[in-house]
Amino acid sequence: MAAPQKTSAKLRPATLQDAAQVSKLGASVFSTTFGHSVTPTQLQSYLDEAYSIEATIKDLSDPNKDMVVAETDEGAVVGFALLTRGSSEPCVEDVSDKVELQRIYVDKSCHGTGLGKRLALELEKTAREQGFKHIWLGVWEDNHIAQKFYERLGYKVVGDHDFDIGGDIQTDHIMIKDL
Repeated sequence: MAAPQKTSAKLRPATLQDAAQVSKLGASVFSTTFGHSVTPTQLQSYLDEAYSIEATIKDLSDPNKDMVVAETDEGAVVGFALLTRGSSEPCVEDVSDKVELQRIYVDKSCHGTGLGKRLALELEKTAREQGFKHIWLGVWEDNHIAQKFYERLGYKVVGDHDFDIGGDIQTDHIMIKDL
């Protein structure tokens, strides 16, 4: 099998018109990544809370959040990433000038193309432009592929926190990087 080719998807700031595609992609990626670890009811509860069109519109409308999408020439959203100002965790509470890299989601068809890295670097650039000195994120303890990805980008584990998926409490590692 041939190696995936680099994607030519263009990165741009998300707009409200992207809500339906971002919602669908977010629900799909989340279900693929975490769906096996919870019951269908727990999964659907979380998807309704975090990836409904209404929830996505709320994220897109929030002045403390910046979302970037990766769009193909045909107009399909194949990736997105979300930067959130004002959030924190106890293990990074004492870190000044920090911002959260809340999500990086890439369609399965674009895995291995460098799109996730492009999205991460774009939000790191945005964070630096906004004056932040540190960027942090939470990554599921069983998502070893994502952990390795973040480690390659320079993130280091500094703690853990509970993550509630429809009533199932799981553990995320908190990782941070100097910008």
